[in-house]
Amino acid sequence: MKITDIKGTVNLSNGVKMPYLGLGLYKAEDGQEVINSIHKALDAGYRHLDTATYYFNEEGVGEAIKSTSIAREEIFIATKVWYTEQKYEDTKKAFYSSLNKLGLDYIDLYLIHWPHPDYYLEAWKAMDELYKEGKIKAIGVCNCMQHHLQKIIDLGGTKPMVNQMEFHPNLVQQELLDFCKKNNIQYEAWSPLKRGGLFEAPTLKQIAEKYEKSVAQIILRWDLQKGVVTIPKSTNPERILANADIFNFILTEEEIHTIDSLDNGDRTGAHPDHFLEYFAKKNKS
Repeated sequence: MKITDIKGTVNLSNGVKMPYLGLGLYKAEDGQEVINSIHKALDAGYRHLDTATYYFNEEGVGEAIKSTSIAREEIFIATKVWYTEQKYEDTKKAFYSSLNKLGLDYIDLYLIHWPHPDYYLEAWKAMDELYKEGKIKAIGVCNCMQHHLQKIIDLGGTKPMVNQMEFHPNLVQQELLDFCKKNNIQYEAWSPLKRGGLFEAPTLKQIAEKYEKSVAQIILRWDLQKGVVTIPKSTNPERILANADIFNFILTEEEIHTIDSLDNGDRTGAHPDHFLEYFAKKNKS
């Protein structure tokens, strides 16, 4: 990944340019909060917005896009199909529902949010058809382990172009990262800052002091130098700006390896192979 500035991109396997820094919109409240956050990010130079059906803010995202002076084709918009809508016909309905809520003619990136073990291959077939019809510029997945990806590849159609995973210094999953690189699948980080759980890590604080940066900025720079697209989420204007201030320093190879060594397999979310149980418990609580 060639890192330049906030508007820098990576080329997906089909040639689509994907901005490597984006604004995550999970828990951004639909309406004025999400609109204000997007306007702040776009004004700062962000060109990648990541939402989902499950975030319940697609209408606000659409309103923000419509009300900005920035041309639609300059903004990369990703949304996702939830695991309860991954039967073939349901996926198509979900896609058109998202398209309507966003008020768009096409989606830049459409992702399987969590792969339902019984239906995600049906979802992929539906998405592949929509991609070939030109309704989607690129298709991919979230929360897919190697065995999920291999089953999609074995279908023989379009390969996933992106795999969005929980990724931070405590959860590197280097083997999966290597598998994606080998198969030209762009790795992308959700929860790159581990929901603030790494801000007091001594190793990261020491590196941050060296560069006169925050721990968050060190982690986001590490993401990019690992070749990982990153989408930190925030509705705080100062943090939105700070998360983009990562282009005036370069971590050394030794520092990259030092941060890698913090990997202990700790997750903030579900393991992809057990997410149905995870959400069943979460919905009961």
